[in-house]
Formats: sequence, C-alpha cells, structure tokens
Amino acid sequence: MPVAAQDELPVVAVSNAAGAENPAITHRVAPEAIIQASEVNPALDAVPPHVRDEMPDSSARVSETDIFSLSANHEAATENSAIALQARKDSLLEFQRKHAGGALARLDWPELKEKVRDCNDCRLRAGCAQPVFGTGDEHADWLFVGEAPGAEEDARNEPFVGESGKLLDNMLMAIKLRRGANVYIANVIKCRPPEDRTPHIGEIAACLPYLKRQIGLLQPKLIVAMGKTAATSLLNSDATLATLRGRVYDYAGIPLIVTYHPAYLLRKPTEKASAWEDLCLAVETMKGLAG
Repeated sequence: MPVAAQDELPVVAVSNAAGAENPAITHRVAPEAIIQASEVNPALDAVPPHVRDEMPDSSARVSETDIFSLSANHEAATENSAIALQARKDSLLEFQRKHAGGALARLDWPELKEKVRDCNDCRLRAGCAQPVFGTGDEHADWLFVGEAPGAEEDARNEPFVGESGKLLDNMLMAIKLRRGANVYIANVIKCRPPEDRTPHIGEIAACLPYLKRQIGLLQPKLIVAMGKTAATSLLNSDATLATLRGRVYDYAGIPLIVTYHPAYLLRKPTEKASAWEDLCLAVETMKGLAG
C-alpha cells in the first residue's frame, strides 16, 4: 500500500468533535447531513459518457436563477459491456503496489506535470493527443473535479472547454467565481478515453493518485466533485450520485460537495435545479470556513 501522505489520506467521517475543530465544515448544515463515505469498493459504477453533440452558444452572463439556460438535445451512448468486464479485471492492488513508497507525495507542481505528461500506466495515453493536467490558480480555495477530457479538451489541453465547459463557466459566474481566479479545475482521468466512453476501473486506478497529489499540493478549502466518477473515486464509494448529493463530506480535512457533471445537466436539464442547490450548499460551506 502507498505511504499515507497528506494527499493519500482516506476519507473520514466528520464527527461532532471534528466539527468543533473545524466548525466551517458543518456551517449551516444539519448534523445528519455530515456522513461517512462508504468503504473502498473497486467495482465503481459507470457514469454517463461525455456529450458529443454540438450545442448552441450560451450567453456570456446569466443570473443565479437562470444559470442553467443551455438547451439539451443529446443522446447517451452505452458502454461496451465486454470491454467493461475485461477492464474490471484490472487490479487496484497491483497499481498500488507499483506506486508503493509514496513517490508521488514528494513531487512539486512542475515535477507532477512532467510525471503526468510522461505517464503510460494505462492504455489511454496511446490513444489521446496529450494528457490534460488541469488548469487554474494553483493557490485556489475552490477545486472543481470532473471525469475525463473530451475531444475538445484533448485538442486544446484544457479541461472543460466544450459545451459542458460553457455551462460550468455559467455555474461559476452564478456563485461569483470565474475560471482561473481562486478556482482550479481538474479531472480524475487525464487522458481522453476512446469515443469519450466512461473510464474503466483500471484507468481510474492509474490516474487517481495524480489527482490526489494535485489536491495535496493545492490544499483547497473546498472540493466540488462533479459527476459520479469524481464523487465515487474521491469518496471510495459505489453509491449512486443521487444518494451522495446534498451532504458535506470530509476529504482529508477538506469539505467535499457532490453535484452533477455539467455534461449530464446538458442532457438532463430537469436536474439543473438540484445542481443549483448543490452550489448553494458549497457557498454556505465556504462561508463557514471564513468564519
């Protein structure tokens, strides 16, 4: 097993005592809303793949009540079950043994970027243009985590630059944030999966240590996990996204909020109101951190 560096610490429950030590985590959140993440389960469920259809441009500015104004006319692709079955045979333990010793925990930002750039720990690197490391303020208080790069992200080497990126920018503006200013954006998976399919368990196992090291270097005040891949990977859970939402988790001392991936919201706009509730919970939690 890897050395338990700060960025590799397991998720723990926020008890009353922990809440007293860090009252911001429970700020304006009912006690029953603070829960413990499920035990590690390598059989992570899949989330809907990236949306590939073209979308109309969104407005540059929107109000809080209409931040999710982008239309949605997308169809969901299905994962090849035979490929998924084979991928689930990949061993998380084998990858953990390979990285035993906590080498990643000693890397700084430039070293980590170089490590990700040269990574060949799974098959995805051979099929993408380049790994998409992440973008934003490396001292940011806010960290937004998605699933994996799509075609546009792969070409431009930046996460969330397609239609889902436009929606994410609108979501950020609605809570008075903007990309690159006190915000960092990253994905669990750094290389684009073929045909924008859902990442396999072995691919998640290969890439997750990089995200954890990013969190260790960034030390954000709050994490927003967007979509099931991000949520279940960081929380070591196989629960549904619907059951993970609406609660504040503690990831190594950092409050974590779960919400829907913007690509999913484009496909299912009826959930935009729920996503807005999640953003409001994130804002209230951050206010608690400020005292």
